[in-house]
Amino acid sequence: MQEPTRFLTGITPSGTPHLGNFVGSIRPSVAASRSGGVESYYFLADYHALIKCQEPERVNRSTLEIAASWLAAGLDPQHVTFYRQSDIPEIPELHWLLTCVTGKGLLNRAHAYKAAQDKNHEAGRDGDDGVSAGLFMYPVLMAADILLFNAHHVPVGRDQVQHIEMARDMASSFNHLYGSHFTLPEAAIEDNVALLAGLDGRKMSKSYDNTIPLFTPREQLKKLIGSIVTDSRAPGEPKQVEGSALFQIYQAFATPEETDAMRRAYAGGIAWGEAKQQLFERIDREIAPMRARYDDLMAHPEKVEAVLQQGAQRARAQAQPFLQRLRAAVGLRPLSAAIATPLPKTKPAAAAALPSFKQYREKDGRFYFKLVAADGRVLLQSTGFEAPREAGQAIARLQAEPDALAQLAGQLAPVEGVQPGEAAAALRALAAARDE
Repeated sequence: MQEPTRFLTGITPSGTPHLGNFVGSIRPSVAASRSGGVESYYFLADYHALIKCQEPERVNRSTLEIAASWLAAGLDPQHVTFYRQSDIPEIPELHWLLTCVTGKGLLNRAHAYKAAQDKNHEAGRDGDDGVSAGLFMYPVLMAADILLFNAHHVPVGRDQVQHIEMARDMASSFNHLYGSHFTLPEAAIEDNVALLAGLDGRKMSKSYDNTIPLFTPREQLKKLIGSIVTDSRAPGEPKQVEGSALFQIYQAFATPEETDAMRRAYAGGIAWGEAKQQLFERIDREIAPMRARYDDLMAHPEKVEAVLQQGAQRARAQAQPFLQRLRAAVGLRPLSAAIATPLPKTKPAAAAALPSFKQYREKDGRFYFKLVAADGRVLLQSTGFEAPREAGQAIARLQAEPDALAQLAGQLAPVEGVQPGEAAAALRALAAARDE
């Protein structure tokens, strides 16, 4: 029987969910969780929330609001594993095991860390000013979230792809040292995530203060929709759907037939007040039943807690035995096991640390590769290629002909801190290992 595909999604408790979160993430994720042949894991990433928020009541309240929102929107805890990150002690323990096989050089290249350093440098401050170890180690904790359950696919936006690549690097390093334990996860890139316009026409975002809370009371919903910015065209004047925040929000909730009718109404000069009333009625028709469920959960947080505890039990039923296996793999075993398993006289050849090539695609759409030492340091970094085949051909040439390094210099970018000859020595080591 074929093993089901495991999908894992983390939800950071940060603020009150709004209509943009519902359209872009909650609604499609709940629909995807009902697919057959798939094991879905959804977790509230409250450890991650602590990196940016040091307000205990806000973290606690947001965790409740977001858990209640997903449950009200139809996430079925009997069909998926829905849990709170901090209820799984195996996650921080795996975080430490991965920390011990992850090179600092790998973490130095994390986008969030580099962005914080760049911001500091622009302001004339020390690069690490205000940067917590939590921010720096964020990719390791994310890798622990993913690898503990050996997820095959992790739905992410393009800005998060690097974290999945780093999780793969960490898994590969651990597997290389201690045997095959981790599945190498793949990023399920969400290119078609719907971005909803906010009250002012910009992307709906808490940072712009232009959101419509998902489960705001009915009268407040009507008031907020009434405040959506429109142009000055009077009733009877044809109106443009392009660039209309009101139309875009309507389209996100309406059927294709309803959307076509609204498009015709725009062309016929519908009054903005009437268009807003139709938008309010359409959203409320979909949200009202969920709002009732949400309000009940918020009034009875013990119901949400019971669901999360049930999910934690299900998650730990998998995590505990797997973590015990990993502990044994690294040597954290009962001392009596040392009698039955004497130390080998010589280190197995398989344990010899070797560099490896990593091929990946960046946000610019081009394909890159890097040669990574066993300790995580990047020894070679390519420039961008138009096609993955071109990057693969360059890798194959370097593997087959270590002396081709000079000929391919034009396709390589300088790597800070790498000593002359290190890359060539690594390529020769790879060639020697292949020829043994």
